[in-house]
Amino acid sequence: MKYLSFIFLLFFGMTNAQNTPTIDTLATGHGPLTIKPIKHASLVLGFNNKTIYVDPTGGKEAYKDIAKPDIILITDIHPDHYDIETIKALDASNTIFMVPKVVYDQLPSTYRKNAIDLNNRQGVHRLDFYIEAVAMYNVPESPNAYHPKGRGNGYVINIENFNIYISGDTAVTSEMKMLLDINLAFVCMNEPFTMTVKEAAQGVLAFKPNIVYPYHYRNKDKSLSDIKAFKALVLKENIGIEVRLRDWY
Repeated sequence: MKYLSFIFLLFFGMTNAQNTPTIDTLATGHGPLTIKPIKHASLVLGFNNKTIYVDPTGGKEAYKDIAKPDIILITDIHPDHYDIETIKALDASNTIFMVPKVVYDQLPSTYRKNAIDLNNRQGVHRLDFYIEAVAMYNVPESPNAYHPKGRGNGYVINIENFNIYISGDTAVTSEMKMLLDINLAFVCMNEPFTMTVKEAAQGVLAFKPNIVYPYHYRNKDKSLSDIKAFKALVLKENIGIEVRLRDWY
């Protein structure tokens, strides 16, 4: 009986562990940074008792037991990035929003009063962070592109000399290749909207972050990009880049 109870507890504990959302903690040299994947393009960063939500979607339940947002970053107007119903469900009335102008123009006045619309290459200091908007767009550029240049923003979040890059929906652009001193990156790969796995690996190998998370990897046909292949391509050329695979779906 004791043996069966042990087996039950072992199995139950393993099952619970498998269902527990991953929260990574990373040393920055200025204090711990927490990283919590939510879903697809959505994630939460925590530093020095401040919480940043990136592209919050999925409703209030997706953010259960997470501190309310001090800052919300939105990369683009598409519903997998800008979800006003989720924002309304959160305690965000005093949150600082940093958004592209196309999103700013659609924000309700409740949030717009605390919102900053950033163009590509603009940045601001808020709380413990300097946050800069980075161009994100499809290549080759065309009027019919899913993501034309100048509409949306990727972001670089700076904590002292620790830099976090969030790609948003982009191809391998000259702006991505010229990124410097990126400690942590979140890089998209979903066809046909952004990059293939091979293209994403090429982009990462160009700007050489210390750590990279593939995210935003559900394709148009609902299949998931092969993030293990992405990891293999990166490590084949540069074993110094740590590729972290997490469950975003």
